[in-house]
Amino acid sequence: MGRRAARAILIDDLARIVLVKRTRPGQAPYWTAPGGGVEAADASLEDALRRELSEELGAEAQGVSQVFLHSTRSDAGIAVQHFFVARLVSLDESARCGPEFDDPSRGGYEVDRVDLGGDALESVNLRPEALKDFVLANREALLAEAAGLA
Repeated sequence: MGRRAARAILIDDLARIVLVKRTRPGQAPYWTAPGGGVEAADASLEDALRRELSEELGAEAQGVSQVFLHSTRSDAGIAVQHFFVARLVSLDESARCGPEFDDPSRGGYEVDRVDLGGDALESVNLRPEALKDFVLANREALLAEAAGLA
């Protein structure tokens, strides 16, 4: 198997999804769900997700429920991304850490919040596209799930 990742459909108290806007030299900006690779030291996918949220956003989430799975083929095998819905408890951008913040050649990692109640997400270049389709098709259920995680 190739790479495994744990990512959050992270929803705040104002019904906004918390995303990371990626800017890389020579590429158009795109947005991703916060999270990243599962490491050998992670006891579970949920532990990997909580570690990644802390590193990438300085965030803590409450309630974590897996809702979506996405896979792609690569030279290393099948890359699998596990997506969890979670409710944002706190976010402190000054606590962000990790190699992506130490190497400016990797580009920017801007925290962005997008309202799930209107049409704002439709104009966002959220990757993977299958995640965007899933969130748009299930936004009411995701908001209800996140509200129940309080």
